[in-house]
Amino acid sequence: MSRPRKRFGQHFLRDAATIRRIVESIRVEDRTPVVEIGPGRGALTAPLAEYCSQLHLIEIDQDLIELLAERYAGNAAVTVHQGDALEFNYARLAQELGSKLVVVGNLPYNISTPLLFQLLSQLESIRDMVFMLQREIAERLTAGPGDSNYGRLTVTVGRSCAVKPLFEVGPGAFYPAPKVHSSVVQFSPRRAPLGPVVQSGLFERVVRDAFSQRRKTLRNALKRYQAEPVFTRLGIDPQLRAERLSIEQFAELAAALED
Repeated sequence: MSRPRKRFGQHFLRDAATIRRIVESIRVEDRTPVVEIGPGRGALTAPLAEYCSQLHLIEIDQDLIELLAERYAGNAAVTVHQGDALEFNYARLAQELGSKLVVVGNLPYNISTPLLFQLLSQLESIRDMVFMLQREIAERLTAGPGDSNYGRLTVTVGRSCAVKPLFEVGPGAFYPAPKVHSSVVQFSPRRAPLGPVVQSGLFERVVRDAFSQRRKTLRNALKRYQAEPVFTRLGIDPQLRAERLSIEQFAELAAALED
């Protein structure tokens, strides 16, 4: 049996009740392809394979790839992809399958934030996402303006997705048990991003720069944008820190800087 590897941040899900609740929370319409990131030993894969007509597994660990490939060799509905989830082309898979994807997984804690940004860049190819995340990440994703957890991740993800925490999971549901609690979170892509239309690259740069040093005021953090006239026009106090602005205000700010 493959042992968990620290370099891949592996904590294998093993609690049957938790697995059942995750599967029940995944909304899959007929023939909708499901992508599972980091299936590990297949605890979540097994129930998914029972009712998904198309299940694609993305795994980086060669030992686990061999285990999964052997287990599902006779199941035409299951495809195993060897590779890094951070580099996988989800848009290409969706195009090949002719359908948007439902993406799920018990995400390794060490890649969850960069992976969310990677998925945002291909969001037009995704119908829904359900992930197990470190509780600290979930708290950042669901924080509101003024909260100490509110930051770049909150704003960037929240503009494009409705984020809904589903339930919490204790360390005992995994092997080996992590030192932190986890949360299962649903991400539903919005029909249109919050706020006015703005070039996505500019929006992300403005948000990144605004939060780059949390103690800085907006005036100092965004000095290179020469944003003073924009602050005045939008009625934004430049002495505020980034954590005080709503997602919509960030979009308005970026759109005004684009003009």
